[in-house]
Amino acid sequence: MDLSKNLHRFTVVPSLPRKLSGLHTIAYNLWWTWEPQAIELFRRIDLDLWRETHHNPVKMLGELQQSRLEELLVDDGFMAHLHRVEEMLREYMEGKTWYSKARSATNPLHIAYFSMEFGLHESIPIYSGGLGVLSGDHLKSASDLGIPLIGIGLLYRQGYFRQYLNIEGWQQEIYPENDFYNMPIRLVKDTDGKPLTVSLDIGEHIVKSRIWYVQVGRVPLYLLDTSLEENSREDRKITALLYGGNQEMRIKQEILLGIGGLRALKTLGIEPEVCHMNEGHAAFLALERIRVLMKEQNLSFKEARELTIAGTVFTTHTPVPAGIDHFDPALVDSHLGRFYHELGLNRDEFLALGRQNPKNHHETFCMAVLALRLAGHYNGVSKLHGQVSRKMWKNIWPELPEEHLPLTSITNGVHTRSWLSHDISSLLIRYLGTRWLDDPTDYDIWKKIHLVPDAELWRTHERCRERLVTFARKRIKEHLRHVGATAKEIVAADEALDPEILTIGFARRFATYKRGTLLLRDLDRLDRILNHPTRPVQIIFAGKAHPADFEGKELIRQIQQVSLHDRFRNRIAFIEDYDLAVARKMVQGVDVWLNTPRRPLEASGTSGMKVAFNGGLNMSVLDGWWPEGYRGDNGWAIGKGEVYEDIECQNEVESRAMYDLLEKEVVPLFYDRGPDSIPRGWLACMKASIETLCPIFSTERMVQEYTDRFYLPSFKQWNEFHEKGQALARDFALWKEKMRRLWHKVRVEGIEASATGEIPVRSRLQVQARIGMGEIPLEELSVKVYVGILNSQDEIVDGELAPLHAVEQVGTDLHRFSGEIECRVCGRQAFVIQVMPKHPRLGPVYEPGLILWV
Repeated sequence: MDLSKNLHRFTVVPSLPRKLSGLHTIAYNLWWTWEPQAIELFRRIDLDLWRETHHNPVKMLGELQQSRLEELLVDDGFMAHLHRVEEMLREYMEGKTWYSKARSATNPLHIAYFSMEFGLHESIPIYSGGLGVLSGDHLKSASDLGIPLIGIGLLYRQGYFRQYLNIEGWQQEIYPENDFYNMPIRLVKDTDGKPLTVSLDIGEHIVKSRIWYVQVGRVPLYLLDTSLEENSREDRKITALLYGGNQEMRIKQEILLGIGGLRALKTLGIEPEVCHMNEGHAAFLALERIRVLMKEQNLSFKEARELTIAGTVFTTHTPVPAGIDHFDPALVDSHLGRFYHELGLNRDEFLALGRQNPKNHHETFCMAVLALRLAGHYNGVSKLHGQVSRKMWKNIWPELPEEHLPLTSITNGVHTRSWLSHDISSLLIRYLGTRWLDDPTDYDIWKKIHLVPDAELWRTHERCRERLVTFARKRIKEHLRHVGATAKEIVAADEALDPEILTIGFARRFATYKRGTLLLRDLDRLDRILNHPTRPVQIIFAGKAHPADFEGKELIRQIQQVSLHDRFRNRIAFIEDYDLAVARKMVQGVDVWLNTPRRPLEASGTSGMKVAFNGGLNMSVLDGWWPEGYRGDNGWAIGKGEVYEDIECQNEVESRAMYDLLEKEVVPLFYDRGPDSIPRGWLACMKASIETLCPIFSTERMVQEYTDRFYLPSFKQWNEFHEKGQALARDFALWKEKMRRLWHKVRVEGIEASATGEIPVRSRLQVQARIGMGEIPLEELSVKVYVGILNSQDEIVDGELAPLHAVEQVGTDLHRFSGEIECRVCGRQAFVIQVMPKHPRLGPVYEPGLILWV
């Protein structure tokens, strides 16, 4: 019998004495997750309960006994600690920030940051991996810097799965339900105390969503939840699982994120000038912005599109086309068909927005293509990924040379204080002062790492390794109990691993391209390395495979089986149920972080950055962020950045390179000790790693870059387009139409160079071109010379653009343009002339079909 319609519902919330009410305030602001004093405050209340509730202060406070609350009230030390943390939070929320001091604009700026997942803390398990952790760190650093940013995402009822391994080592999944009312999140309510909801059409249904919010320091994060009685059973599932279900469920989630997220902000009275799409999942938001502008400002689609592009940012994280969401056109029809009419588009025009070739009716609808067509700024997440992305999406800009595509890069980082161990943090404060806490991007501060005595840095790092080993042993014993091991086997787990020997860590999503078992290719050689009589080594693995990725699960099974061999039983361990808590322990405790992706399939990676802040060293393939970080004295590179066609050959070559590095460089350096047992050479490498990597690979630097390169320019252009009733947006759309109409008359009638044949290096080559402009005014044309080295196929590579300026009129519509090329390098070179439209206010504009190369 279904009693759900007859239930009388109510919510029980923690009740604290007035003097302890500050605990609530702190618990509901995730600032506490990166403030050691606040974490210690909650640990002090009840350490066992803190661990049992998975470090969830809201749940812990709700389970406290009245007797314990009374004890806390009369504990002067605890009450002083509470008042101190309350004051720290108040000062944080009200203090001056980087943005308020140096970048604040006269007009109020609102940046909406959309992401499918946010990895903020293990107490809010709505993340799966790197994308979510990056999103969470982005919000935290935006808070620290005072950036006026708002997060938008989905609140998953079951989130991502919990992992355990069966007796054979196969990954099993369980999906515990999140209890939102016992998490550090709150429902958004109206003035009458009723939950605010937002409605939108998804296919044939009207779907309603509640809005929850998480306070992340100064930054609010709003999360949508469709688990409402008013929704159908199927629509309630939209926010059930992260990355669960089929393609139909995925498009529903992305409609909810993009369109529903923007409507939720409007319901809250927030109208962002800049929207940042973190990956293509949120690309539908651009269509919703266009629809709203057309309706409210009486703009055409083309006018509203220009305005939307001005205020939209897109970050891609995927280095392979297969990793991008593609939808069958029929699926788009069934879920967004109504949208076509509201945008004033027919079906083909709408679907063309998501196709690399708009005229190819067999092409699927790609979310990344939609984002690229409707954003004004776009980037990959490392320099190498920027290059890879330009190759992937060059068909979006078919008439531009690859190196001059507008898709740039901003390398990822990590939120310093979230990942730094308390021990290392205290050591840094003692010798570097506290300025690095406020500005971790200051190179000069990190140079002071050489002031830290070797012995102190080493002992501090050893304590972190000891904690990791203790943690790993505990988790191994829990696994053994779960699979029914004998009492003898469980007791023997106390001998697993060794807190004093070289410890390698490998923890990440178990996708096959990350090659989690590369180190296991030659078990005999690995045996000699791990069980060396005087220089032993151990490896700790952790990570999850997607529930549908059986190849990834097989890698985990292989690792678990190898760890049970007698010769590896105490040298290899796999920690179950990888999450942010496990990640913190590992990045803080390992000596070496191993990273073995197949280049160039790692867009960025951030786990190795977290290790660097804690004094660990990276040993990685030159992929993702590591080509920017590796200096030769601050870690190790596996290979030299080669890309292989034969995967099996690559695995063999790079596994041997890894064994060689361990045997000849890594292990000897770690065990080369003086009379005081301190590895001086290793510590020099640790200090070089901290000095060179910490000021660069933080989200503080990353978010500053986004602000200066993307957010503020987007805000400026958005405001310019909005001036005088969107006059510039209307003018720009009309101007483009004029250019399309008149462009066929633009021509190059002659090119002259001051020299031919052999030219001395460092000389200057004068270039002139006669340009026929038809009816286009002189000031609305950009003429440049594109010059570079010629390869064997007679293609210009790594070319540069230099301007040509109009010097005289030589005919009715004919002008002579002149400029010069500086011949800085030797070799076979060539140049061509580039002619593009140039808007009087916005400068040169690339529009497909409106560019001339001669």
